[in-house]
Amino acid sequence: MNKGLMSKFKEALFSVLPVTVIVLALSFTPLIDVTVGEAATFGVSALLLIVGIGLFNLGSDLAMTPMGEHVGLGLTKSKRLSLLLVVCFIMGVLITVAEPDLSVLAGQVAGVIDGTALIVTIGVGVGLFLLIGILKIVFKLDLSSLIIFFYMMLFAVCALLFDSGNGAFLALGFDSGGVTTGPITVPFIMALGVGVAATIGGKKSRENSFGLVALCSIGPILAVMVLALTSTGTPTYELPLESYSFELMIEHVLLNSFVSVIKALGLIVLFFFVLQFTVLKLPRSKIIKIIIGIIYTFVGLVIFLSAVEIGFMPMGFRIGQQLAASGEGALVGFGFVIGLVVVLAEPAVHVLNNQVEEVTGGAIKKRSMLIALSIGVGVSIALAMIRIIFKFSLLYYLIPGYLISLGLSFFVPKIYTAIAFDSGGVASGPLTSSFILPFAIGACEALNGVSEVMSFAFGVVALVAMTPLITIQALGFRSVVSKKVSRTLTMRRILRADDEQIINFM
Repeated sequence: MNKGLMSKFKEALFSVLPVTVIVLALSFTPLIDVTVGEAATFGVSALLLIVGIGLFNLGSDLAMTPMGEHVGLGLTKSKRLSLLLVVCFIMGVLITVAEPDLSVLAGQVAGVIDGTALIVTIGVGVGLFLLIGILKIVFKLDLSSLIIFFYMMLFAVCALLFDSGNGAFLALGFDSGGVTTGPITVPFIMALGVGVAATIGGKKSRENSFGLVALCSIGPILAVMVLALTSTGTPTYELPLESYSFELMIEHVLLNSFVSVIKALGLIVLFFFVLQFTVLKLPRSKIIKIIIGIIYTFVGLVIFLSAVEIGFMPMGFRIGQQLAASGEGALVGFGFVIGLVVVLAEPAVHVLNNQVEEVTGGAIKKRSMLIALSIGVGVSIALAMIRIIFKFSLLYYLIPGYLISLGLSFFVPKIYTAIAFDSGGVASGPLTSSFILPFAIGACEALNGVSEVMSFAFGVVALVAMTPLITIQALGFRSVVSKKVSRTLTMRRILRADDEQIINFM
């Protein structure tokens, strides 16, 4: 256990260090003005972030992933499809309602949409699409066809939003698809898919296990847009505090994180143990291991969320404000560079990469996945900064981007498409919404004023979720092309060989 924990801390160190070094190095330049106290707070928060990610990743391996696999395996083996679907729907709702990132998002727009109604509506959306995802696995439906159908439906609802005068909700809707696939949701949902697919089996069980996160990211977007059709007014946003003190961290942030994680994990754990006593009946040794993992997950998430809010959110807002005043080139350049490294600090990204390498038998390496995700997120944040500067609709990015990604799905192996759409939801995790979004908000406030924040700063999470769809599938397209070129060259060498080079065995 200690060896595993140290390994996780080492991984977390290499994940957080690039972001920390870039931000602290920037604080010593004339581009931004940061006090010694703020820099120290950010540095301490970075150390806490390393501890939090390390504990969370170990807890995920010990608890969240096995829980999802056991639920998938146990319910599928019972051969009661109705029970499997009902449980998956309930789990989808409970996990989403308890996701800390969603509560933060709901609080920011509570002036227009009731927070409780927003959370419950999104929860139902995730539950329904998790149910659809399970049906996809059970009946071996084509993921690309499902994604194309639902995204066409999505853009049809977008048109209705504009006709009704509620187009300002567009960015909020697409951002909600990113925040719901957080550090608690992703490990459980991905493992659930692996468990169900492994039980059903088949030639394409590996490919069939992916896609749940992708489908569950569509549900919240549709849910928010449908809810927005019944709303009036323009969403409002309250600017975050520019700095926190350690006293406030203890009194406010730490307590809020504690309560959020208790609620998040409590609902999942309670429902899991109900299933344990009624359906699963796992041996005591596995339950003890899961309980230990839950404790690690709990402590890690509390530390992680507290560190992000106390150090990374205010720093992101401050950097965005001051870089916008320094020049547009600096803003776009920093957005690209920070996007390259910020995805490394997302806990759920490492869960996804580990599962991808394991399920594909090493055919898709973690290193290749990380490089593709980093480039995608870097490009997306740079594009978001360009949008803030020139003030145009998010659809100018989303429509071509999704057309390209859906088009690529016809030319790459299906497993790359499934992994790509899962990666889109995973890349837009807690650090994206707590550092990148405040960075975009700070830049938008400095350039356009607070009244334009909901229209142009929001949407950065949606772009972070979209670009990995293209980069991961481009990775698959390169693999297909390289194999085809290799086969062509091999055949040419064979055909060009003269008779003396051919051994005759007759």
